[in-house]
Amino acid sequence: MTLDPVVLAERLIDCESVTPATGEVFACLEAMLAPLGFAVHRFVAGEPPEGPVENLFAIRKGPEGSRHFAFAGHLDVVPAGEGWSSAPFRAERRGELLYGRGAVDMKGAIASFVAAVAQIPVEAGTVSLIITGDEEGPARYGTVPLIAHMRAVGELPDFCLVGEPTSVRRLGDMAKIGRRGSVNVWLTARGAQGHVAYPHLADNPIPRLVALLAELDALVLDEGSDWFQPSNLEITDLEVGNRATNVIPAEARARLSIRYNDHHTGQALVDRVSAIAARHRVEVRATLHGEAFITLPGAESALVSAAVEAETGIAPELSTTGGTSDARFLRSLCPVIEFGLTNPTMHKTDEAVAMEDLRVLARIYRRIALAALAPSAA
Repeated sequence: MTLDPVVLAERLIDCESVTPATGEVFACLEAMLAPLGFAVHRFVAGEPPEGPVENLFAIRKGPEGSRHFAFAGHLDVVPAGEGWSSAPFRAERRGELLYGRGAVDMKGAIASFVAAVAQIPVEAGTVSLIITGDEEGPARYGTVPLIAHMRAVGELPDFCLVGEPTSVRRLGDMAKIGRRGSVNVWLTARGAQGHVAYPHLADNPIPRLVALLAELDALVLDEGSDWFQPSNLEITDLEVGNRATNVIPAEARARLSIRYNDHHTGQALVDRVSAIAARHRVEVRATLHGEAFITLPGAESALVSAAVEAETGIAPELSTTGGTSDARFLRSLCPVIEFGLTNPTMHKTDEAVAMEDLRVLARIYRRIALAALAPSAA
């Protein structure tokens, strides 16, 4: 069966699916997969405000004992915002580009994979799709419950490709073989409120918090590692909320975001921040969003690179740059690599993808899947 990924992408874009996503967009994808022989399991997880989130696991079984290749992605998108040249949730072709929220991140890649798998015979092996509606949000009720479902039914892939938009200047110039870890830290300095004219009767928490932030900002966490850039700690918020000009506040708050490489664990960094904060009498609360991980160059990266080069003429740079993705969860199942469309317009007004890129990506995904399913890939 031959499917045009541009048409499939249009159908998905037309389904509004701001994170956390449920409903219509998943029904649309299921309608694409069912005729291709996939058994589709959809389920909803979580409660407001972070849910409900819909998830989809679709699988087409190959011969007994054949390899299992999985494609992972998300149907949720970030809010459209204002200033679009066309309706963000109504796909529009203009010239060589297809416009719409999610065209790049990442409904376009999902459409390309559906078109690719339509060209892969069942005899080649087992193929599955791991699709969530909660990648752009907190990610609590998305890929993690999907992984639990896959473990429960005993469907564990040999290799997983995540279709995030990894290319930078042209399709094929970069693939991700790992990601840095991510942890957010909330700092609270508590004091005692009082009149500014009587500071001896109050305890101003602001100087203590500012001193702590200066010490943390001066930290050099590392100089990078073989495959990762240096870790960085960034101050992302500072708040007192004191409207009065003659009152010493009782509380001051700040927030940090730490992106770290394989020299660290999230807990070790939280412990380090906590030890420094204790000297300044500042409380710490932290949330770990994922540890640093890497799929070292080998068979998986080689087959991805070969497929990309066969269709584009360029070998992708293997990188660990950028933010987090759901690959941080999927790596517990099997080796994971990310590869997808060019990313300059993702999350932006007038998000758009070159229609020819969708068709080339479908061919790349077909090559990757066939290579990953081949007995020689074991």
